[in-house]
Amino acid sequence: MKAYVFPGQGAQFSGMGKDLYENPMAKELFEKANEIMGFRISDIMFGGTDEELKQTNVTQPAIFLHSVILAKVLGSSFKPDMVAGHSLGEFSALVAANALSFEDGLKLVVARANAMQKACEIQPSTMAAILGLADEVVEQICAEIDEVVVPANYNCPGQLVISGSIEGVDLACQKLTEAGAKRALKLNVGGAFHSPLMEPAKLELQAAIEQTQISAPVCPIYQNVNAQPTTDPEVIKANLIAQLTGAVRWTQTVANMIADGATEFVEVGPGNVLQGLVKKVNRETQTSSASLA
Repeated sequence: MKAYVFPGQGAQFSGMGKDLYENPMAKELFEKANEIMGFRISDIMFGGTDEELKQTNVTQPAIFLHSVILAKVLGSSFKPDMVAGHSLGEFSALVAANALSFEDGLKLVVARANAMQKACEIQPSTMAAILGLADEVVEQICAEIDEVVVPANYNCPGQLVISGSIEGVDLACQKLTEAGAKRALKLNVGGAFHSPLMEPAKLELQAAIEQTQISAPVCPIYQNVNAQPTTDPEVIKANLIAQLTGAVRWTQTVANMIADGATEFVEVGPGNVLQGLVKKVNRETQTSSASLA
C-alpha cells in the first residue's frame, strides 16, 4: 500500500516549484494562488531570497502550493491508499485527497499563518529539539515544570520537539540535558507552535475552519493530533482545530500507517525530511520523493 506524506514548515528553498510552472495546469494554479494571495508568491518561490521565503505569510502558503500543485500535476499516477501531513502538511494532504478545494485550502493556510504570527507577537515564546531521550522522560520533565512547556512534535524515536514560553523551554532544556539528552537545541522559530500559547490562533482559525466545506477524502487521512485514520469530515474539522495547540504525533502516525499496511511512503513537496523520519521509525520501509519524471 502506498502512503503519501506532505511536509511542513522548514522545507522551503529558493527555486521551489519552478520546474512545475512549465505544466499548463500547474501554471494556472500558481496564477490562481497569486490572485488569492494578492501578490506574486510564485515569484518569491522561484527566485526569492531565503529571508523572503522565511516570512510566515510566505513560508506556509509556499510549501502548501508546492505540495498540492505537484500532487495535482501527477494526475492519475497519484493514487494514495492513505495520506498524512506534518503540521501545515495536513492541509496539503487534505487538498491532495480531495477533502478540501484548492482555493479553500490556500485561504485556510493563509489564515493559519496570519493567526500564528499574531499569537507569536502576543507572547515571546520558542521551541527546542530534544535528541536522544525517551518520549516518556521528556513528557515527565515538561509536566514537572511550572511554566508553559509541552511536547510539540514527536518526529521520530529519540527526537522530540518541545514548545512553550522562553523561560519554560530554557528550564526544560537544562533539566533534559541533566537527564541525559544528547542535545537540547533551541530552534530558530518565531513562537511556541503546537502549545497552549497558540490558543489565540486556534480561536481565530476555528471560525475559518467551521465555515469551510470539507468533504470525505478519497482515502483515510491520519491526523496529527491523534495519529488515527479518518474519512469523516466532522472529525477532520475537529482535529484540524485542535492541531494548533496539540502535538504533532508523527512517530505514532508513521507507525500506525505501517501497521495498517503501508509499504511505501512517497513525500510530496519540497525537501526529504519526512523520508528520513519514516526511516527512523522503520528502516525497512521504502521511501521516495514524488516527481513528474
